Amino acid sequence: MTRDAESKPWRISREHIVTAYRAGLDAVISLVEYQQDLIGSLRAQIESLEARVAELERRQHTDSHNSSKPPASDGMGRKVVQSRKRTGRKPGGQKGHEGTTLRVTENPDHIVVHAVGNCCGCGKHLGQEALVGYERRQEVDLPPLRAEVTEHRGEVKLCGDCGQENRGKFPEGLRSPVQYGPRIRGTLIYLKDYALVPFERAAELMQDLFGVRLSAGTLANTEQECSGKLEGTVGRIKEQIRGSEVANLDETGLRIEGKLSWLHSAGTASATYYFPHAKRGTEAMEAMGILPGYQGVAVHDFWSSYLSYRCVHALCNAHLLRELTFIWEEWKQKWAQEMAEALRGWKKLVDRAKARGLAALSARLLEEIEQQYERILLRGLQANPLAAQTGPPRRGRRKKSKARNLLERLRDHREKVLRFVHDFRVPFDNNRAERDLRMMKVQQKISGTFRSWQGAVAFCRIRSYIATTRKMGLNVIEALTSVFLGQPLLDRLLA
Repeated sequence: MTRDAESKPWRISREHIVTAYRAGLDAVISLVEYQQDLIGSLRAQIESLEARVAELERRQHTDSHNSSKPPASDGMGRKVVQSRKRTGRKPGGQKGHEGTTLRVTENPDHIVVHAVGNCCGCGKHLGQEALVGYERRQEVDLPPLRAEVTEHRGEVKLCGDCGQENRGKFPEGLRSPVQYGPRIRGTLIYLKDYALVPFERAAELMQDLFGVRLSAGTLANTEQECSGKLEGTVGRIKEQIRGSEVANLDETGLRIEGKLSWLHSAGTASATYYFPHAKRGTEAMEAMGILPGYQGVAVHDFWSSYLSYRCVHALCNAHLLRELTFIWEEWKQKWAQEMAEALRGWKKLVDRAKARGLAALSARLLEEIEQQYERILLRGLQANPLAAQTGPPRRGRRKKSKARNLLERLRDHREKVLRFVHDFRVPFDNNRAERDLRMMKVQQKISGTFRSWQGAVAFCRIRSYIATTRKMGLNVIEALTSVFLGQPLLDRLLA
């Protein structure tokens, strides 16, 4: 083989051709087959490299506005994309907006009178002059904060007849000679599991604010105590979601003992339930115990494990909008822009109908929506035909473009995409579940990992209680204090 042939193996030298020709037909056929095999191998390499380049270019042009990437991954140098259309109004509060300015209190806790001394005009002393009135100014502040110590004394008496010693009963939960009360413990849990203040900093804050000296170990023990007391309450939260008409579901990565695990959430307008598990898919959902046997509408993104359950499903259209935005911005496929605009328009139709007190769209309007959806879908499928297979058949799934995959999802799951226009109970997107998970991701950024599964379970149980408390409009500290009093506020509302 020549030097040129060594550097370019797909090229056959003249000498090889002549040698094969002289050797006969079989040698010529073998030489041609050898070259065809080389060309096939090179074509496969080229296709692989082209796909890799396309994927790298796609990643370079994706951020939170056109993919499922979180905004934190965009970086400081990201170009800000205006996701909402300009209204023409000035920024800030609009006319008629009810502000939150401090209001004058008619019954202040303290009144301080500042007397007038001498007249600022002639200098006369005004002590004997009649009072005309007062100019009022109020200052809202906190009183000096200091923990109070309450001593409980149980009487001890001997019966005069039988000599039996009798002791007065202490309040339930008061077991140690000295211990922290329910409000301090509730505040500790508020700082750790709601405000997401780390253990040591929470201990420092309690000392600085209230003069209470405690260790990080005390806070950890208090968290476990709170978790144990909430087991029944959080179980009732879970059952309420299992019986709901619509539930929003999502999952996100969670580090426990330094390993990647998963946090699963299920929520409604009035309740939230969190569940940690080592797996992301069906095994975790079975252990969570909400989707098995669920009879309502499950709202989620396009994760196959959700679709394996036989309840009614609705897909998150916010995810679809981001994918459509990418296909329009990067590949200029008109159908993607049309579908995105149509989805937004149908959402406005539904919102206006709800505002007018309607329970559903008219049959005529629903038919028009279905027809428009079909027209856009057909245009997209025509613009993205399946690529013809070349070379020998390959094992596994047939490779498809991002646009084609999205179109097939829109085609095969149209009833799940359009569930929100047919059923007003179903939201347009899965933002409720994403909001439920947002602060859990903040916790991971602060703490990095849970040191034990016991700690992760305790945190998720307490956050389930706190998130549900907030959705019901209750005071979080009061709700946490009630846990240590043995009477969680939510128990009455979930009964």
